[in-house]
Amino acid sequence: MIELKGLGKTYSQGVHPVVALENVTLSIGPGEFVAVMGPSGSGKSTLMNLLGCLDTATSGSYILDGVDVTRLGDGELAAVRNKKIGFVFQAFNLLPRMTALRNVELPMLYAGVTPGERRERALKALEVVGLAARVHHRPSQLSGGQVQRVAIARAMVNQPVILLADEPTGNLDSRSGGEIMSIFQELNRKGATIVLVTHEREIALHASRILHFRDGRLTDDEKNQAPHQAALISVPGPQPDSREVASP
Repeated sequence: MIELKGLGKTYSQGVHPVVALENVTLSIGPGEFVAVMGPSGSGKSTLMNLLGCLDTATSGSYILDGVDVTRLGDGELAAVRNKKIGFVFQAFNLLPRMTALRNVELPMLYAGVTPGERRERALKALEVVGLAARVHHRPSQLSGGQVQRVAIARAMVNQPVILLADEPTGNLDSRSGGEIMSIFQELNRKGATIVLVTHEREIALHASRILHFRDGRLTDDEKNQAPHQAALISVPGPQPDSREVASP
């Protein structure tokens, strides 16, 4: 699914260039659940930006699902991001004035999906993450854990080949964080390929593989033979939407 060969990223800042990532070579197969760890400045955020086609490498190659994305132009990279990659961020990045349903529909709007299919797929995605009864609620009317579930539904709605999650539990309490990890593990059991950045060892141990970065280099590739299993959340079936919530 992912093949990196000698991947590097150097930023030009004044007289002295800054090496953010250096000579990273690794493979991630379909259906793997990989956690990325490292201190601040280790290169993990740069790696995620490159994997997500949000930035371009200055050396090496990156092959995603058989396509060498290091050779693509801006327009082609945008198409890859929309079709092949789902993003989940620490800050959620939902549009505050849109309902959960509309937020999840948004990536399909850019992909040219018809209105009827957008709604059907968005409702299904929200059901998968346990929010069938909250589809018409705006982010301000949801808890932090529920907002992150909406973000996961949005990330998966275009059926990407890979999900990239950048500190997805960083703004959540431990219970909500556990619920989010249970969703990722369930998606992984159904075949999703997931790469997750975290600074918490406890969160990383939910993955089956942990990559360690320091000073822009991959220092360790750890197999986790017994991933921690998050408690399964209760995922209800479709229900009438409740609107008995306070106005934002």
